[in-house]
Amino acid sequence: PPLSAEHAFALAPPGLPTVFARGQRPTIAILREQGVNGQIEMAAAFDRAGFDAYDVHMSDLVSGRRSILDFQGLVACGGFSYGDVLGAGGGWAKSILHREALRADFARFFADPGRFALGVCNGCQMLSHLAPLIPGAEDWPRFLRNRSEPIEARLSLVRIERSPSILFAGMEGARLPIAVAHGEGRAHFADPAQRARFEAAGLVAARFVDGRGEIATRYPANPNGSPEGMTALTIPDGRVTILMPHPERVVRTAQLSWHPPASEGGPWGEESPWIRFFRNARAWLARQERGDA
Repeated sequence: PPLSAEHAFALAPPGLPTVFARGQRPTIAILREQGVNGQIEMAAAFDRAGFDAYDVHMSDLVSGRRSILDFQGLVACGGFSYGDVLGAGGGWAKSILHREALRADFARFFADPGRFALGVCNGCQMLSHLAPLIPGAEDWPRFLRNRSEPIEARLSLVRIERSPSILFAGMEGARLPIAVAHGEGRAHFADPAQRARFEAAGLVAARFVDGRGEIATRYPANPNGSPEGMTALTIPDGRVTILMPHPERVVRTAQLSWHPPASEGGPWGEESPWIRFFRNARAWLARQERGDA
């Protein structure tokens, strides 16, 4: 069936206009490594959502010019770190895991209940390797080569699931088009018990679906072969979210190669429904500031 879309949520979460009126802009590290190429779009999305976005290269952290602990949020961006020759996101993760000081800083960051993190595409793969440092990520899968073999780069369709992810708050049940661009996006669990624990915990935040909204288990609606279409994952408190598709590439309606016509819930305005994903982060931090999270 053809692409379709459906959502019933507002583009701004409750209370966000008041937050914007105060003019406070929390800091977020737009984290990249050699080969990463999605940092500009990611910075633009978070800037639009009310953040001060800082370009942070891994060399900044290694040299001590920057500390990840200077930021309230971090996002590991998409691309092809080390050309993926060391495994999908694996080389990037090892540059943290094999440096004692960096490993300690990232562990402190992930343990802080007032901070959040996002990983997209290559950044999703990288954070999955950092699971030992992330409370609640023990059963996250790793990401292997697409079953289709080549890189898949096109528009796909996802359904937002009920999960604790702070970034998907209020978006449950929506069916939205989103860009994918990856060669190693297939979620792989070590054994069936690991997958069963993960699913039972309700930590799948989004799945690939077909035009009818049914879970995509076959190509091409499922572009990589992930079990039950799972493509966005989180942890029990929802502060860390990883996903294969690229929400930062579709925050403006003009960025989409397809969006629904007026007869099917459109036309969408300047901003697509994906802007809610980024504004949810700003709203969550505002609640932290008020102490009512």
